[in-house]
Amino acid sequence: MTGMDVAKKTVTDNHAGDLRGLAEAVADASALVNRALVNLKRDCSDEQGLSAVLLDQHQLVCYDISFCVADLSAAEALLDYAGQVFEQDDLAAWVAGQFCCEALQAVAGRLVARPEDYGLSAADIHSSFAEFDNSGLRGHYLSAKNMAALGRELIDREGDFLPSNLDSEKEIIRDTFRRFATDVVMPLAEDIHRQDLDLPETILQPLREMGCFGISIPERFDGLQPDSGDDSLYMILVTEELSRGSLGAAGSLITRPEILARALMKGGTEAQRQHWLPKVASGETLCAIALTEPDYGSDLASAKLKAVKTEGGWLLNGSKTWCTFAGSASVILTLARTGSEADGYKGLSFFLVEKPRTEGHEIDVVQEAGGKLSGKAIPTLGYRGMHSFDLFFEDYFVPGNNLVGEESGEGKGFYYAMAGLTGGRIQTSARAAGVMQAATEQAISYAKERKVFKQPIADYQLTLVKLSRMITTLLASRQFSYAVARKVDAGGGKMEASLVKLFACRSAEWVTREALQIHGGMGYAEEVPVSRYFVDARVLSIFEGAEETLALKVISRELIANAT
Repeated sequence: MTGMDVAKKTVTDNHAGDLRGLAEAVADASALVNRALVNLKRDCSDEQGLSAVLLDQHQLVCYDISFCVADLSAAEALLDYAGQVFEQDDLAAWVAGQFCCEALQAVAGRLVARPEDYGLSAADIHSSFAEFDNSGLRGHYLSAKNMAALGRELIDREGDFLPSNLDSEKEIIRDTFRRFATDVVMPLAEDIHRQDLDLPETILQPLREMGCFGISIPERFDGLQPDSGDDSLYMILVTEELSRGSLGAAGSLITRPEILARALMKGGTEAQRQHWLPKVASGETLCAIALTEPDYGSDLASAKLKAVKTEGGWLLNGSKTWCTFAGSASVILTLARTGSEADGYKGLSFFLVEKPRTEGHEIDVVQEAGGKLSGKAIPTLGYRGMHSFDLFFEDYFVPGNNLVGEESGEGKGFYYAMAGLTGGRIQTSARAAGVMQAATEQAISYAKERKVFKQPIADYQLTLVKLSRMITTLLASRQFSYAVARKVDAGGGKMEASLVKLFACRSAEWVTREALQIHGGMGYAEEVPVSRYFVDARVLSIFEGAEETLALKVISRELIANAT
C-alpha cells in the first residue's frame, strides 16, 4: 500500500463519523453567528425597528458576517451531498472534510479578529469552536500530507471529480451542452475575446435549435420549463456548461431570457406572455436587460430614466449603462420612472423596448417620429463578445401595450425586477462554477505537462494542495447552487440566491487566480485561455448585484431582521 493509499484510508475509514462531527461543528458555528446577528439587531434598531443609518455604522461586520453565513451554507450543502453519495464514492467525505475545515477556520478568523463588534467575547468564540478544535478533524484534513493526497486523487479523475447525483435526464442535458461547449464554443472563444467580436451565428443558431433560450420559459409558451412548476436545475446545468466554454461568448446567453421570462410570468398580461415568450424561447427574439444607470448602480430604487405618457404609449428619456447584449437584442427590458422621484421604487415600471438588431460596437436607431436610441459598447477587461453598452434614450417611443402588465403594471417594475434577479443570481453562481471548472481543467492539464527542475509541477506538494483547494471550492459552490435552486423552486430561497452568488463569485476570482498562478509566466499571456478565465471571473462579483450591495443591503439586512 502506498503512502497516498494510507492517507486516503485514514481519512475515509470513519467517513460517516467525520461527516457527523463536521455537521455538528458547522451547527455550533452557525449558532454563534446567530448570536452575533441578534446582537447586531439590538445595536442597529431604534424605536421604529431596524435602522438603515445604524446598519451603515456597522458595515464591516455586516459585510463579514454575510461571508460567514455564505461559507457555512456552502459547507452545509456539501455535507448534505457527501452524505448522499459517500457509499457510492467515499472520496466525497474527504472533499467535504477538507472544505468544511477551511470554512470553519475562515469563520472563526473573521469573528476572532473583532469579537466586540459582534457583541461577542473571545471566550464565546473559543467555547463554540472548542469541540471542533479538540476533535482533531482540522489537523487531520488540513495537514499538508492529506491535502496533497486529496489533490492527487482528484486530478487523476476527469469531469466533475465526484458523482453528479443527478437523474439520467439531467445528466443527458448536462453532457449535451458540455459537448457543445467543447466542440463549438471553445474553438471560437479566444478570437471572440481578443478581438471583441459579436457572437457568431455558429454559436447562436445551434443553441436556438437546442432550445437553450427557452429553458426558463414554461412549456405552454413553447419553452422547456415544465408547466407543473419550476425546475431551475436545468438552467443551472446549461449555464455552467456554456460558461465552461466561455463566459462572454456563451455562458450569459440565457441570463437575459431568464430575467425577462420571470418578469413577464410575475407581472405580464396573458397577451404579453403569449406574444413575447414563444419568440424569446425560440431565439427569434434576442433580449437585453437595462436596469443600471450611470449614477445608480445596484441602487435600482433611485433610477431616473423617465417615461412620460403620450398618445398611444410612452416617451423614454435618459440613460442606462452596462446593458449587456443591447446591440444584438431586438427587445430590451427597461426599468423606467413613471412616477416621481419621491415615489422611490414604487414609481418604477418595466417596458419592453423594441429595436432592430445592431451589429458591432455602436447603436444608432432613429424612429419615424424622431425618437432616438443610441449607444456605445464599453471597453472591458474581460467578459467580451456580448458587449455591454451605454444607452441614451431621446423621446424614444414605446407602445402602451409594451408596459409590462399594461395599466396594472404601472409602478410595479421594481417588484418584477426582483423576481427576475433571484433567478439571475442563482444563474450567476452557475456561471462562476463553469469558469472555475474550465480554469481547474486547464491548471490540471498544464501541471501534468509542465516540468520544473526535471519534474512535472503536478508532482510537487504545493501544486497538489492548491489543486485540492480549488476543486473542493468548486464542488462546494456547485452543490450550494443546486441546493438554493431547489429552495427557489419550492417558493423560497430569495436571500439564499444572494448568498450563493456572494460565495461562488468570490470563489471564482480565487480559483482562476490560482489556476493562472500554476501556469506561471504563461498564465499572463493572452494566448493561454486561463488568462481569459481570470479576467472574466472578475466581473462576477460586480454584476447581478455588486458584492458589497448584496452583503450590506440584502443579505445582512435580512439576516439581522430575522435573527431571534
